[in-house]
Amino acid sequence: MDSILQLEGVTKTFTDVEAVKNVSFSVKRGEIFGFLGPNGAGKTTTIRTIMGIIAPDKGKISFCFDGEAGHRLAVQEDKKKVGYLPEERGIYSTTKVMETILYFADLKGADLQQAEKDAREWLLKLDLADYQDKKIEELSKGMQQKIQFIIAVIHRPQLVIFDELFSGLDPVNQELFKEIIKELRDQGTTVLLSSHRMNLVEELCDRIFLINKGQKVLYGSLDKIKDDFGVKKVWIRYRGEKKIKPSWPEIKDFTQDKNEICFTLPKGVKPGELLSQVLQDLEIEEIAVNKLSLHDIFIATVGDDKR
Repeated sequence: MDSILQLEGVTKTFTDVEAVKNVSFSVKRGEIFGFLGPNGAGKTTTIRTIMGIIAPDKGKISFCFDGEAGHRLAVQEDKKKVGYLPEERGIYSTTKVMETILYFADLKGADLQQAEKDAREWLLKLDLADYQDKKIEELSKGMQQKIQFIIAVIHRPQLVIFDELFSGLDPVNQELFKEIIKELRDQGTTVLLSSHRMNLVEELCDRIFLINKGQKVLYGSLDKIKDDFGVKKVWIRYRGEKKIKPSWPEIKDFTQDKNEICFTLPKGVKPGELLSQVLQDLEIEEIAVNKLSLHDIFIATVGDDKR
C-alpha cells in the first residue's frame, strides 16, 4: 500500500515555543490513520502545516494523488483532492444549508449537479433532510457540525482530514460517524483522524501516531504497539468473598472489589505461569487476560508528564 501523504522532519516554532519538533510519518492510501495526543500536544499545528495554512520552519510535506507525487498543496487542483474539517467550527450563519454546501462544493471544483444529489443523500443520512432550506443559524451546534462534515466530503476527496471530529457529539452520533468513517474507507477515501479520544480511535484505526509536546511518542501498527508495550491486564472473578493478599511479586496495580480482583503483569511475565499459582488459591468463575488498551498505554506513556 503506497502513501498518499508523507511528513519528513516537520518543525514549527511560535516565538520561543517549539510546537512541533521533527515530526515524520506517512499515511497509506485507503487507510484510517489515527493522529493522537493530549490537548496542546501539537496535533492542530501539524495539520495546519499539512493543509498549507501555515508553513513549517523545517521539513517536507509530500502528497501523492493519482500516482503523481508533489510537495505541499501548492497547486489549486491538488487542494481539491483534500477534504478538511477543522477543530475550530464555524460556517456562514445567515446562508441556507443547501446553499452553503453547494458553495463549498463549487470552491472545490465539484460538479454542482452531482454535488446537489450527494448533498441530499448526506442530509438524509445525517437526519437533516428537513433542514436544507433553513439558515445555518437556525440549526443546533451538533447539526452545524454535521453540515461541516458534509462540506468536508461533498467533493469526494481522495484524502480527508478530521480534526477532533467527535468533539461535542453525543454517543448516538459518535456511533453514526464511526460507521460513516468506515464507509468512506471502504469506498477508497483515505482518512486522517486527529483526536484525543483514544477509545474511539482504537476502534477505527490500524495505525497511529501519538504526539506529546510536539514530539513523536508512538508510531505504527496498533497491534505492534500493544505487543511491544507488553503489559497485560488480568481480571478474575472467583467464588466466595475471600480477601486476597497477593504474594506474587510480579503483579502491579492490584485492586480488589468483593470477589473480583484486577492487576497488571509487566512485559516479559507469562500469564500462564502466574495464573497457575493463583488458581491454587481461588475457585475461579471468570477470567480475562488482555493487552492494555490504547487509553491505558497513553496514560502510562504520557500520564506522569501531563500531571
